[in-house]
Amino acid sequence: MLGFAASLRERSMQDYNYKVVRQFSIMTVVWGIVGMLVGVVIAAQLAWPALNFDLPWLHFGRLRPLHTNAVIFAFGGCALMGTSLYIVQRTCQAKLISDGLASFVFWGWQLVIVLAAITLPMGLTTSKEYAELEWPIDILITIVWVAYAILFFGTIMRRRTQHIYVANWFFSAFIIAVAILHIINSLAIPVTMTKSYSIYSGSVDAMVQWWYGHNAVGFFLTAGFLGIMYYFVPKQAERPVYSYRLSVVHFWALIAVYVWAGPHHLHYTTLPDWAQSLGMVMSLILLAPSWGGMINGIMTLSGAWDKLRNDPILKFLVVSLSFYGMSTFEGPMMAIKSVNALSHYTDWTIGHVHSGALGWVAMISIGAMYHLIPILFGKKQGEMHSVKLIDLHFWLATIGTVLYIASMWVNGLMQGLMWRAVNDDGTLTYSFVESVEASFPGYVVRFIGGGLFFAGMLVMAYNVWMTTRNAPGMSQKLEASA
Repeated sequence: MLGFAASLRERSMQDYNYKVVRQFSIMTVVWGIVGMLVGVVIAAQLAWPALNFDLPWLHFGRLRPLHTNAVIFAFGGCALMGTSLYIVQRTCQAKLISDGLASFVFWGWQLVIVLAAITLPMGLTTSKEYAELEWPIDILITIVWVAYAILFFGTIMRRRTQHIYVANWFFSAFIIAVAILHIINSLAIPVTMTKSYSIYSGSVDAMVQWWYGHNAVGFFLTAGFLGIMYYFVPKQAERPVYSYRLSVVHFWALIAVYVWAGPHHLHYTTLPDWAQSLGMVMSLILLAPSWGGMINGIMTLSGAWDKLRNDPILKFLVVSLSFYGMSTFEGPMMAIKSVNALSHYTDWTIGHVHSGALGWVAMISIGAMYHLIPILFGKKQGEMHSVKLIDLHFWLATIGTVLYIASMWVNGLMQGLMWRAVNDDGTLTYSFVESVEASFPGYVVRFIGGGLFFAGMLVMAYNVWMTTRNAPGMSQKLEASA
């Protein structure tokens, strides 16, 4: 009887839809290379402006939103969709509700990305941070996102386990919150097929935008990737989550607090002072759940720290948690009004963003892909073409990230101090041009750091190519444990 039950379970596991997970995983690597290449190009342009070659579609103002959309929604989005559709099947012991819907979500999301890559260099933009795409593409995003939500929640509803694993709670919050954020912030009046105007105006538009913008960070770039962390760190370490109770507290505290932190982007603006203060206070409170999650992830390695010596995949996952802890300490600190008076509009903000984007988001995604790709292509966990190349990638990514963020920290502090320096007669000590000239060495170091990180992605692409090319087949059979 037990053997019969085991055979039924094994058969059901072979019925999982891993095709869409494979597709999203491969495109995570592809779009990661594209997005980071554009980032390296615009970093070079800030050091050597002539590199835009006087071509409008290579102008920094057009390539910068292309870079942010490519790394967040193409690279990060594919990583989130791929891992979430894998995790929800494994932890719910149920196949996705529709293979056709899964295919629509994949190809629909790729179409969104391609349309972004065409329209943004053409200068077709709403000018809203992280929401630059014009209204026809916004509608397509909404349709694809609703399909993704139906696919994810439909699979949870048909689960064979009573319990819903905590990673799925984080993915659920990410899916629901991003849908609400996108629809409300993107409300606009179309004028032509390529131009629309926001229904909001003035300070209201700014408030809605940064309610969206900061919560895009909070739910797309934090909650979703915490879902990845809560599955792949225990799996790679082969240890249970340090505290499941803490993970649940982490979830509800993060959800309750994060949505209020957006106004800290609008200190010293026309936003009402009470709203600015609310954003600051909530940002400081946010430190507690953020560090609770970081500690929970790192302490999962209790009793398995020796694995870090020989497991570069685990290095990616653990170091990403360290960067998560660092950036979630730095963010609340920068939300304090007196600190923000120095940091606002400087490169310090750029350093903070990339400590989270490169150190947290990219590294946790890369670690998850290295864990997942061999399994998806019929090999054992961690059985990539070359473990040494994974280790090389880790060091390229780590050194590149440190160079990037350190150079921006130095630049930011220097810029803030130069801009506020005054002579005895009240005139400015330094002109803006002098601060730009003084920032040049930092821009060169930032370019080098970004180049190293990009080189690591090329190493990953080669490793993935060799792993999948030599795969024994598209086996849908995975190890028995979820």
